[in-house]
Amino acid sequence: MKDLWKEVFPGVYRAQFFDVERLTALREYLDGVADADIPLRPPYGIVLNRGGAMLDPGSEGYLAAPGFQGFYREMMDTYMRPVSRLLFPDVVGYDTQTFGFSIRWQASKDTSLRPHSDASAVTLNINLNLPGEGYSGSAVSFIDPVSRRVEKLTFEPGTALIHHGSVPHASEPITEGERYNFILWLYGQHGQVPQSGTQAPQIPAKDRWSVPVEKSDNFAPF
Repeated sequence: MKDLWKEVFPGVYRAQFFDVERLTALREYLDGVADADIPLRPPYGIVLNRGGAMLDPGSEGYLAAPGFQGFYREMMDTYMRPVSRLLFPDVVGYDTQTFGFSIRWQASKDTSLRPHSDASAVTLNINLNLPGEGYSGSAVSFIDPVSRRVEKLTFEPGTALIHHGSVPHASEPITEGERYNFILWLYGQHGQVPQSGTQAPQIPAKDRWSVPVEKSDNFAPF
């Protein structure tokens, strides 16, 4: 499993996450949600990302369709959490809670997001653009907190970037077209995240792939 993820920047890994031949079905579903005038609360209020949606039940105004929620839960429990524990062992115990939203950056409306870190233990960013559906700009810039090196990363349809939430990053201005993404977070009870230097616990493989028994604390960062 670890061999599928390539480190493309210090602490940032990339892999093919979705089958591009099946990605159309997901995008059609999300586009249908955006066009249906369902009263969802988009991330960051009404200024940014107006075509996006909150995904997690802990968020007010989330996308509550049962079929989608089953899909979302499988992404988090079957894929994101085990991969996070594999690549970042220090997050074990700080990954019991989930959070997620979709992005629909539009060149004429939502252009960029300034440098920031996430309130997560781990962030998974999945590109949902379809093959041939191009856009200009909108790279994700990562900043090495030690060397201050900045690198702009782009990723192909269906690929994902995963990193500690503490890694500084930004979305560069989008100048043409639209960019679609899922942003998924893991953290501990009431938003707890591991501190720098946290001792990584040694756990057996069975526990790495298990689902935490802690119930949702209904905390949402925004």
